[in-house]
Amino acid sequence: MFRRGLFYSYLSIYLRFFLELSVTETTLFASLPMIFNVLFQNFVWGNISDKYQLRRTLIIIGEITAAVITIAVWYIHTLTDNNVTAGYIIIIGLSVVEIFWSMSNVGWSALLSDLYPAEERAGIQGKLQSFGSLGRFAGVFIGGLLYDGVPYMYPGWGFHEGALFMIASGVMAISTIPVFFLPEGGFAVGKSETSAESLRELVTGSGSRFGISRKFGIFLIAMTFIYFGMNSVSLLKSQYLTLDDGFDVSSGLLSYILNTATIAVFIVGLTVRKMSLKFKDEYLLLAGTVITMVYLLGYVFAQELILIFASDFLFGTSFAIIVASSYAYASRLIPPEKRGKQFALFNATMFLSWGVPGTFITGPLVDFLIHSGLGDVFSYRMAFLAAAVMVLIGSCILIVTIRNGKKEKPTA
Repeated sequence: MFRRGLFYSYLSIYLRFFLELSVTETTLFASLPMIFNVLFQNFVWGNISDKYQLRRTLIIIGEITAAVITIAVWYIHTLTDNNVTAGYIIIIGLSVVEIFWSMSNVGWSALLSDLYPAEERAGIQGKLQSFGSLGRFAGVFIGGLLYDGVPYMYPGWGFHEGALFMIASGVMAISTIPVFFLPEGGFAVGKSETSAESLRELVTGSGSRFGISRKFGIFLIAMTFIYFGMNSVSLLKSQYLTLDDGFDVSSGLLSYILNTATIAVFIVGLTVRKMSLKFKDEYLLLAGTVITMVYLLGYVFAQELILIFASDFLFGTSFAIIVASSYAYASRLIPPEKRGKQFALFNATMFLSWGVPGTFITGPLVDFLIHSGLGDVFSYRMAFLAAAVMVLIGSCILIVTIRNGKKEKPTA
């Protein structure tokens, strides 16, 4: 979480305004790495995790390897004087990083379900989001200070001179230390927690040809639209807020805005367990999507920064609710022995959303509208509106999933 706050909050600005890539090109630093992340989760690490029931090992190897490669990416991108070439070196380099970081993604997703019963998973996810938000808060704050050299150097100094790369790499390596004290995990730990629906599918073979149930398949489609809408503007937000003819915020003020969402994640993450005990996971998830749409519309209509701050607080609120409740709901639909592969599919809905919709939907939309002479501010606002429509579509599909699951029995 520290690394994401440090990196993704400001790298988009570095690529756009320092290395002078187009809006669509700047989204590639998330879309291509996430594509590699998802491919390796589903076709390599997920299979290895299920075959050998490895969780902790994948987390440790993945984090340490990604930390080493991150430093190499910075060094190699400084070897050229061509800004565009340097930008693409970062994009390709981060793609290699994600190949190994995806080991960690598979490992922790499966390990949580191995160690905790179904009724506790939403609460555990909420606590992890809450504690993780502390890391993101620090990452966003430090990134805001170092991006322009605190601020005595020049905009982009933190990336160009390597400080942000070094810090992110160091924290990733240090974060593996407590992981050594975790159990390895595996099916033997969680085999008694198969849901009634999963058990029925194991006995009758009623899952799809890909090994997933029809309900889980519809749920994945819903989460794809929801996450694509929520995160399709994540890389554009910093660009929009720093526009000269828009809000024109400094990197320091930008860190305060982004950390408004972080504060919300921390607060809501601590209360998710109580909410999950009172409401079903799927209804919490639906409530989160409604809040997400309000946040996106706030960005569409905001004329003053106070509404931007309020909208980002709503974003943090919805993010904490959606991540926790969607994970808990997914864990009820996934058989224990298939947690590696099927959590890789579930993770794909989020990881792809960090870049793919920005590259193919909102990024090109902004570029097209700008080139059509409609102005930078209007063009970015239309991207937020398009994102809200995607979330609305996902919410409608989620309602279908909920209606089909009314007769679902609670997990044993």
